[in-house]
Amino acid sequence: MQPASPITGPNAGNLSQRLLYGAGIVGGTIIATNLLFNRETREDGGMPPFERSYLNETFLHTGLGVGIIGVAASALHQSGWSVRLMGSNPWVVIVGGLAMSVGTMYGCFATSPENYVQKYALWTAFNVTQAAILSPLMFMSPALLARAGLYTVAMMGSIAFVGATAKTDKYLYLGGPLLAGVAVVAVSGLAPLVLPATAVRTLMWTENIWLYGGLAVFGGFTLYDVQKVLNHARLAERGLIKRDAVNESISLELDFLNIFIRMVQILGMRQQKR
Repeated sequence: MQPASPITGPNAGNLSQRLLYGAGIVGGTIIATNLLFNRETREDGGMPPFERSYLNETFLHTGLGVGIIGVAASALHQSGWSVRLMGSNPWVVIVGGLAMSVGTMYGCFATSPENYVQKYALWTAFNVTQAAILSPLMFMSPALLARAGLYTVAMMGSIAFVGATAKTDKYLYLGGPLLAGVAVVAVSGLAPLVLPATAVRTLMWTENIWLYGGLAVFGGFTLYDVQKVLNHARLAERGLIKRDAVNESISLELDFLNIFIRMVQILGMRQQKR
């Protein structure tokens, strides 16, 4: 058995090139999004320390939550859960998954941050539920999943930067329109389960709405959720509500997952066309 050799030659060049492309995508997306949407920045001298602290704590929990989902999804996939899930009735999966997700999410929302054990138990249960639903994604190529993750981080990072540096409460009005948008996206996602396979053109339109409309909607939710976190930080500073970064992180986790799923599907479709 030969010892592993260091990465040299074309492979090293390809890896360096991909890393440079990734860094360029992240940096370019941040700059472009900031120039396009953030012409009016804060006029209060920048983000106060209590807002920055709360936002950083929320981002930390978001990253931990996404990490738990990734590790749990991989473990469930290796145990054979993905195969059993894909062989189940799709309506049972949708209804059961939705019930578990909503139940654990609202249970976490309703739990006081002072009840530390119950709070984190429900938050972990919510993340594991998402992992159980998304574990079939592990059938995809690891390289494709990594690219989708990179693009999702670039998109969310740039939008979050805009939300954090924009004028106070500038994008909070988006809540109502975004709820209407997510309803349209959700209905379009259910179309393949109720429309006949012969309705090819209609199914094509609904798929585009689910994919690209979903990217736009959840990109908007990222912007809204970041500004909502900062708004809650100001309310907590005045003693009107309790600081609860766990609850705040759930919204951003859902934004990440919905964008990531669409990135995976878009990249998979492009790969099939080659």
